Amino acid sequence: MADKLQMQCVELNPGWAKGYSRLGAALYGLESWGDAIKAYEAGLAKDPTNEQLKSGLAEAKAAQARPPAHKSPFARPDFLAKLAMDPRTRGFLSQPDFMAMISDVQNNTANMSKYLQDPRFQVALELAFGFKFSEGPQPEAAKPAADEHSGSGCCAPGQSCVPKAEPAPVPTPEPKPKAPEAAPTKPEPMQVDGNRAAALKEKEAGNAAYKKRDFDTAIGHYNKAIELDDTDISFLTNRSAVYFELGEHDKCIEDCDKAIERGHEVRADYKLIAKALTRKGSALVKQGLLEQAIDIFNKSLTEHRNADTLKKLNDAEKSLKEKREAEYVDADKCAAEREKGNQMFKDMKYPEAVAAYSEALRRGPPSVNPDAYKIYSNLAACYTKLGAYPEGVKAADKCIELEPTFVRGYSRKGALQFFMKEFDK
Repeated sequence: MADKLQMQCVELNPGWAKGYSRLGAALYGLESWGDAIKAYEAGLAKDPTNEQLKSGLAEAKAAQARPPAHKSPFARPDFLAKLAMDPRTRGFLSQPDFMAMISDVQNNTANMSKYLQDPRFQVALELAFGFKFSEGPQPEAAKPAADEHSGSGCCAPGQSCVPKAEPAPVPTPEPKPKAPEAAPTKPEPMQVDGNRAAALKEKEAGNAAYKKRDFDTAIGHYNKAIELDDTDISFLTNRSAVYFELGEHDKCIEDCDKAIERGHEVRADYKLIAKALTRKGSALVKQGLLEQAIDIFNKSLTEHRNADTLKKLNDAEKSLKEKREAEYVDADKCAAEREKGNQMFKDMKYPEAVAAYSEALRRGPPSVNPDAYKIYSNLAACYTKLGAYPEGVKAADKCIELEPTFVRGYSRKGALQFFMKEFDK
């Protein structure tokens, strides 16, 4: 198709050298070396300095000079069609082992020697190379049915049909004897050694004492459990819970660290490790170390995500934000930023005024600044000048929320809604 299109291109404009270049490339792709050479030469007659035509001509001549590549007869496009049309081999196409054999020799003709003893392959060889491979018996798929001649009238009167000799059965290799399967072994019943059983009893006793808030007794039982079996980190986490209730947060954190380290060593349940991390985070919160607590809560969630730890994380983040806001409060700086905003507004530097008023609110939020509503009113005025009407409405709403009797807050909001064409509001 491509060569026909390029031929039409050359016919329509014989003087266009690029048309000959593309025609030559199309013929080259079809391995029609002689025609490609003629196309390139015709193009060079039109444009002798065309480098693309020169390069294409050199490649076509080199390809013509190369000896033809040897192709496996099994890889010819018509080979499978021959197998399908020949009644002797038609049935082989549905046999997976036969198709695997053909695929193997298509990839590497040298592998033919592996299959020469297979009668099916011998017939395939005849079709591939066009000669009789042997006079031996035909494979089973090629044998005509016995009743095809019986009473069919295919033979002349007085002559008898001579049936072809039945093929010798293809010897099938005897299956290799399977190695005797080992009799399944019954799992041995789990045995809890004496120390383990005693440790669990101590844990139960410690839990009972903990519920009664008898913390000293609970610690004693957990200590004995740890001495009896140091592979169960739940003994450590339970003791850390007692220290947490007693307010001994350093000891609580120490037990949690031991539980985490030991848990990784013995590959303990990830839920237990997560529990130790969460308790450590809670102890850090009690100590006011919120940033460290947040980090530990996040580590716990990577071990096991659960709602309790997630809530503790959110609470810690909220507390940290409030703490930072409280530390940032400064009444003097709040007043200074407010005055700065007023000056910027007078100078018609409205973005700078917005920044100053916003900083004033951070330095003096409504929780500590009774005049914060006035700053929100000023913000609404700035947003009106900037055309940021939705932001202005939010500032006006906050102003009204903080001081419902402040008339200017309503006038600010009304002006903004007018500009937004919300006349019904």
